[in-house]
Amino acid sequence: MGTDERGHEHVRVAVIGSGFGGLGAAVRLRREGITDFVVLERAGTVGGTWRDNSYPGCACDVPSHLYSFSFAPNPDWPRTFSGQERIHEYLEHVADTFRLRPHIRFDSEVRQARWDAEKLWWEIETTSGTLTADVVVSATGPLSDPKVPEVPRLDSFTGKVFHSARWDHDYDLRGKRVAMIGTGASAIQIVPAIQREVGRLTLFQRTPPWVMPRADRAITKAERWLHRQLPFTTQARRGLLWGIRELQVQAFTKRPDELGLVENLAKANMHRAVKDPALRAKLTPDYRIGCKRILLSNTYYPALARPNVDVVASGLSEIRGNTLVAADGSEAEVDAIIFGTGFHVTDMPIADRVTGADGDTLMQSWKDGMKALRGATAAGFPNFMTIIGPNTGLGNSSMILMIESQLNYLADYMRQLDVLGGRVALNPRETAVTGWNNRVQDRMKRTVWNTGGCTSWYLDANGRNTTVWPGTTTEFRQATRHVDVGEYEVVRPPVAERPATSRTAKRTKKAEVKAA
Repeated sequence: MGTDERGHEHVRVAVIGSGFGGLGAAVRLRREGITDFVVLERAGTVGGTWRDNSYPGCACDVPSHLYSFSFAPNPDWPRTFSGQERIHEYLEHVADTFRLRPHIRFDSEVRQARWDAEKLWWEIETTSGTLTADVVVSATGPLSDPKVPEVPRLDSFTGKVFHSARWDHDYDLRGKRVAMIGTGASAIQIVPAIQREVGRLTLFQRTPPWVMPRADRAITKAERWLHRQLPFTTQARRGLLWGIRELQVQAFTKRPDELGLVENLAKANMHRAVKDPALRAKLTPDYRIGCKRILLSNTYYPALARPNVDVVASGLSEIRGNTLVAADGSEAEVDAIIFGTGFHVTDMPIADRVTGADGDTLMQSWKDGMKALRGATAAGFPNFMTIIGPNTGLGNSSMILMIESQLNYLADYMRQLDVLGGRVALNPRETAVTGWNNRVQDRMKRTVWNTGGCTSWYLDANGRNTTVWPGTTTEFRQATRHVDVGEYEVVRPPVAERPATSRTAKRTKKAEVKAA
């Protein structure tokens, strides 16, 4: 680490965020022999979304042995599907095991990042100071900034209001009348976790989700002992979980009609717990399973069938004092509102804080929809890479697989910069970005996410799916194994600032003599 000409700290790489993507990037940089980097974290601990989402019942819907780094296996996962606390502990463990803490700057939220075309570096303003970096890796993740809908007269509500990702643990829900807004992955975990303690729970459901049984169980001591003594068994378990999900991809991406059998299993799951035909009608989706994220729970439907729970099959329309009014006119008076309404996925706030070579922010560049070359780099933003960028999300497998593929791309990106030598930047060509995006969108046309008849958070304001990867994780790993420098413009400093070679110096000397 050094300083720039104004005395600001200068680093080779600045990583934004310390969730899975940020910590993974830090580990990979160290493995590449790069130690001149910092991790900028807005909070006081690592963990990203698994630190922020601490609501009751919070857990992962991907098996633990697959939802962890391949280079940091954990033989001691206590359950097949781990809860938030265990995953957060795992990320703390990764930070310690790979000696990342000296690189992490806590309480350092990035306010602005601007590309300096003359110096060929990024100037980054954070809440703890300013620094410059040759390369910026944005690992803020799509599930980092809560999204609260604009509800008319929300300010008139005198009770408690919070988002699931900003849970107020000091507020006592016991005996309260509570409204749960939304029926996504967070909501179906929260509802059964709080149903027994609240006085009354009203669920405002705009669209019912498809819910499959959750095959969760405790991992036995014998299994954990075996994984510790014979590490290859952990790898084998991970490989089996991965392989099963790879085989499922075809149904999501090419043959959505084959998902009818899965729908029947989901309906059977509902019928076992919900005996009331009227309630079942409210909870039955009218779109193809998989179009929206398939949710896993053994407790959601039983909780909805309890006497102290009301399901309003209509979205929240307005608020009149402490009375919530649904779009269908039904009303509910409540003491607290919990928004389980997701995140800014297709309009990530970090994009409004990053200014590229042309003076436009990344948000302005993406006004017609997010797009990035191989899900990582955007035209006009040299030496800027996104982990979990556009069209890298998954509908059926572990995002850690995609993150590790992007880490491969990051590692080769840094190698290419070293090969080119000197002060240099790579700026993705617009033609390369557009070509990649067109191919992805063309493949997207026949997927269940585009043809299943639903409106999901995978789609942006223009109705384009800029979130999900329409293929297998194997395909994505192949596509990101190496950086094709031909897809980039090689950017050098202005001629006057380039260090003179011996040949250039000789030509300059001759010119000076001749002029004299």
